[in-house]
Amino acid sequence: MGIADLLAGVSGRGDFGVWLGGLDGHAVFTHDADRAHYSASTMKLPVAMAMMRKVEAAELALDQPVTVHNDFASAADGRFGVNSAEDEAPATWAKLGEQVPLGWLATEMITKSSNLATDLVLELTGVDAANAVLAEYGSGASVIRRGIDDVGAQAAKISNLMSPADLAAVLVAVGNDKSASGEYVRDLLAGNTWNGEIPAGVPEGTRVEHKNGWDLRIRHDGGIVRPPDAEPFVLVVCTTSDLADQDAQKLIAAIAAEAWDHRHDLEAVQ
Repeated sequence: MGIADLLAGVSGRGDFGVWLGGLDGHAVFTHDADRAHYSASTMKLPVAMAMMRKVEAAELALDQPVTVHNDFASAADGRFGVNSAEDEAPATWAKLGEQVPLGWLATEMITKSSNLATDLVLELTGVDAANAVLAEYGSGASVIRRGIDDVGAQAAKISNLMSPADLAAVLVAVGNDKSASGEYVRDLLAGNTWNGEIPAGVPEGTRVEHKNGWDLRIRHDGGIVRPPDAEPFVLVVCTTSDLADQDAQKLIAAIAAEAWDHRHDLEAVQ
């Protein structure tokens, strides 16, 4: 069963987007790849990249202390805090009121997908800097406008959006970045501990540099897969649907398995 067949099996259940190709940026399979979805935690990758740009410019330092707090300026008006009940990364919350290194927060943001750590990093980088990274590589359909759990901004319909094609373009940029910053971000992605999507569809132990995201009706994953016996490939799958969350994860894993099976001849994917 090819990727097109897998997508046909969920036709009418929601919006599904796929981008598959090489680190040269050439797509071999796409399906609604330009349609933007709510980004969920996939926006944390451009945030990490914006942070590293500021580290390179000596505006930030990975070892600088940051006081962990839960009070942020809204993109709409007023202040907001992250909902701890919806943040599945408890280590950051255990540090409330304490100082931790910026690099530690970045690790929590990517490897644990901590929402609180994300907003702390984003507060230092600035939304504009994170959005500029996405805009540089993307089509303009994807944007970062606010932090996680900014309920005032949500009410004002200020949202973060991501298309499969734009996330793929960001991943291609990361995959081709030969600098120390590029290596740092790739290692963060490879350390992701939430591995129920793309990594579940490839052999255990395969290096997958990926960032996923999930919310109500949302399940996304995008990453660079590095087979030991073939060239790396980039896969992004975004789903906004009425599928049960486990079924959405299984769909992404099945698409990854198809890509893996064609890793020696990616152009043959159907």
